[in-house]
Amino acid sequence: MIIGVGIDVVDISRFLATLERTPGLAERLFTEEERQMPPTSLAARFAAKEAIAKAMGAPGGMSWQDATVRRIAGGPPEVELRGTVLAASRERGIDRWHLSISHDAGIASAVAIAERDPG
Repeated sequence: MIIGVGIDVVDISRFLATLERTPGLAERLFTEEERQMPPTSLAARFAAKEAIAKAMGAPGGMSWQDATVRRIAGGPPEVELRGTVLAASRERGIDRWHLSISHDAGIASAVAIAERDPG
């Protein structure tokens, strides 16, 4: 059963300018693994994390260090949750996440669907 859907879009050039002028922001938003990715992929991962938050009703107190968005060759992206984000997900009874991310023409976008097993 779907219990939440979130979507987010990011202007890539604006996002990258914000990262450049805000020291430490990349370290607060992304895990070490994610920070190794190209800038357009960072923007898409930020959009994914925002979409995940929106699918849960945008709860406060979550650290984006507690979510890693991975691209799986030949498959859809996956998210690994820990700490604050995992706790928020469990509080809402979420058993599974579905993600779609994209970047093109200067825009990064993501859709997140939160699902609960029946019963």
